[in-house]
Amino acid sequence: MEQALMREASLAPGVRMLPTYVGSTPHGNEQGNFVVLELGASGASLRILWVTLTGIKGQRVEPKSQEFVIPQEVVQGTGQQLFDFAARCLVEFLDAHSVGNQGLQLGFSFSFPCHQTGLDRSTLISWTKGFRCSGVEGQDVVQLLRDAIQRQGAYSIDVVAVVNDTVGTMMDCEPGVGPCEIGLVVDTGTNACYMEEARHVAVLDEDRGRTCVSIEWGSFSDDKALGPVLTAFDHALDQASLNPGAQRFEKMIGGLYLGELVRLVLVHLAQNRVLFGGYTSPALLSQGSILLEHVTEMEDPSTGVVCVHTVLQDLGLNPEASDAELVQRVCVAVCSRAAQLCAAALAAVLSHLQRSREQQTLQVAVATGGRVLERHPRFHSILQETVKLLASECDVSFIPSVDGGGRGVAMVTAVAARLAKHRRLLEETLAPFRLSREQLEAVQTQMREAMAKGLQREPSSLRMLPTYVRATPDGSERGDFLALDLGGTNFRVLLVRVAEGGVQIINQVYSIPECVAQGSGQQLFDHIVDCIVDFQQKQGLRGQSLPLGFTFSFPCKQLGLDQGILLNWTKGFNASGCEGQDVVHLLREAIRRRQAVELNVVAIVNDTVGTMMSCGYEDPRCEMGLIVGTGTNACYMEELRNVAGVAGDSGHMCINMEWGAFGDDGSLGMLSTCFDVRVDQASINPGKQRFEKMISGMYLGEIVRHILLHLTSLGVLFRGQQTQRLQTRDIFKTKFLSEIESDSLALRQVRAILEDLGLPLTSDDALIVLEVCQAVSRRAAQLCGAGVAAVVEKIRENRGLEELTVSVGVDGTLYKVHPHFASLVAATVRELAPRCVVTFLQSEDGSGKGAALVTAVACRLAQMARV
Repeated sequence: MEQALMREASLAPGVRMLPTYVGSTPHGNEQGNFVVLELGASGASLRILWVTLTGIKGQRVEPKSQEFVIPQEVVQGTGQQLFDFAARCLVEFLDAHSVGNQGLQLGFSFSFPCHQTGLDRSTLISWTKGFRCSGVEGQDVVQLLRDAIQRQGAYSIDVVAVVNDTVGTMMDCEPGVGPCEIGLVVDTGTNACYMEEARHVAVLDEDRGRTCVSIEWGSFSDDKALGPVLTAFDHALDQASLNPGAQRFEKMIGGLYLGELVRLVLVHLAQNRVLFGGYTSPALLSQGSILLEHVTEMEDPSTGVVCVHTVLQDLGLNPEASDAELVQRVCVAVCSRAAQLCAAALAAVLSHLQRSREQQTLQVAVATGGRVLERHPRFHSILQETVKLLASECDVSFIPSVDGGGRGVAMVTAVAARLAKHRRLLEETLAPFRLSREQLEAVQTQMREAMAKGLQREPSSLRMLPTYVRATPDGSERGDFLALDLGGTNFRVLLVRVAEGGVQIINQVYSIPECVAQGSGQQLFDHIVDCIVDFQQKQGLRGQSLPLGFTFSFPCKQLGLDQGILLNWTKGFNASGCEGQDVVHLLREAIRRRQAVELNVVAIVNDTVGTMMSCGYEDPRCEMGLIVGTGTNACYMEELRNVAGVAGDSGHMCINMEWGAFGDDGSLGMLSTCFDVRVDQASINPGKQRFEKMISGMYLGEIVRHILLHLTSLGVLFRGQQTQRLQTRDIFKTKFLSEIESDSLALRQVRAILEDLGLPLTSDDALIVLEVCQAVSRRAAQLCGAGVAAVVEKIRENRGLEELTVSVGVDGTLYKVHPHFASLVAATVRELAPRCVVTFLQSEDGSGKGAALVTAVACRLAQMARV
């Protein structure tokens, strides 16, 4: 099995392991009317069914069905004869039942080894079960059927799916203890199918989801693997068959052969004078004279002895009582071996599933079908006992198919229709998130225009705030500095030592209770100073007046390096009496209230600026800072001549873009979806920070949650069942996107993440949630990349360069933790700014180290000015 799945060229696998392109099992809500044509499930006959699915669990409408015997000359004739016969039977059936001709959907059950390349494309590999129609092997049997239906010209029929009887059996099953993911048929022939992880099927080149694989295990032992178990009777039966050397496993199990094996054993025993006094009748010596029906009758514990006498007398024999007992024992031996071999193969499937899914106990239902399983008195019980013995770690329930798989074929057709509909609805829902190059170029252009207006103090959604940081580190900075990093509900106090050998950092994290973040400004800044004093005491710094850099990661208008007017709170802060105030002054006032504390606040720094400075210490080409975490922002080194309201025309100044507010003037309206609108309206600042709400970690999980709610309302997800948990705001964290999109996680782990949220889901649901997460995070990364492209292109044009080589310092958990965000940003920048060679550097503690470096650079520049 595993060799065949991986298509190992050096080996000749004993089974074929053919993908059936059935990617989902039924949800139970499938409904509609379907036509089913069964060929090869029951020997030389075909069956046509009209199947009604109600969509209500437990409620079944009995299918209308009709069986047609295929003449022997058709079974051994040409392919056109066979398919024309099937099409005529189809027309006769539909005429008799007056079903109309409105969009008939047909499922084609074709129970022979095929190479399937799509749900409705299947090439016959070889005939089995006595069929030998010419001109069919190597041909697409669906197309042959379509051509025959067209030649009839009576009905318009869409052949939606081609399914073998084993897949139909599995799809007809209602789950028991576990999901029904294995189908087993023992009829004229034998086969099994099961739901395999798509990543294990090499031919699919797909790493997500599941697909039903038809094992075609009837051919097992063609490579001599079963040599030690084959008897002289198996060899004799094989040599006399239509396909010597092929389907050896099937010939030990299938109903077409069990009677013949019994006959060969009886002949052998008679010829050795163990039976019938050494007499053999012409009938007993005739191939095919003992059938499966005879064997099941003779083995019946209650009536078997009478049946033995009847069957043997019909064969021209006159058995004694001892003969009847021996004949029964032969039947038991042949059929018990068949059941045990079948169980061994099934146990191999179960063990493979348990290993590949890494489950301690595999709970699964096996749908069973076929006349041997249905009619033989002991086959089913032997099968179950042997499976339990060989796969004791699996909790298996066996569920008989109701109608031999015909309804299951209709179910495949219905599931295909459901998946197509759900795919269409999913694509329509996610289409607005799939941004074209033209849309991204428009964002880049709009950001360039907003940047230019903001720099000139014209109305713009980009504030373009001067930070009064005029240079990046040159490597000569030295000394001890304090840093304070405030940008969320946790903040840090740091001691930063800048020496010739590099930067050393000691820091401690302090929390800000929600009552303080939402209380008064005095409470907030008094709490911050208390934490600084605690840190100084612990580090033995009491009484020292070290230069302090204050990272304050909220929108500010700076009037100088140590003056910053808070424009508005973000990230859940709402302390009163702060907006419109100089936060450095508020900090100094809190220091004054504390008394006996000396702190020299040199610079107020945005975390984005700190990130740029931190990376600039390692790479002098770093002239842009980017944050993509809870929120998002960017800064860059602008030509001073372009900055209105700041004296001087030469040199550079770092500009804090506050790009989270980009689009607040409505310029991003064409990209905003209904889900963005809902997230914005439910936020604490409706209508503000629109760009941030499409990019940053505080909002992506909420966007995904609203999409999942919408898809559930359409019936695409969770079988249309709304859960209270999913309706809870912020229940779907952005970290889930990073976990779900991780390449290293198997789909079962994705399911575990979602099930922890109280979302009971199928593999289909897990795939859809994955796709939603990918669409939302991809849009976020591309929008971020369009912004970076706008900035680096402006730097290039500012300097009149044909090509710019520049580095971008980046920080933020979303950028660092998400498995694909960084690469998507970089790819977008390469596409939109082809004349810029951009290197992205991940910042190490930009908020702390960067603030200290801003302070260090300011001290260096001040010292140079004094000199």
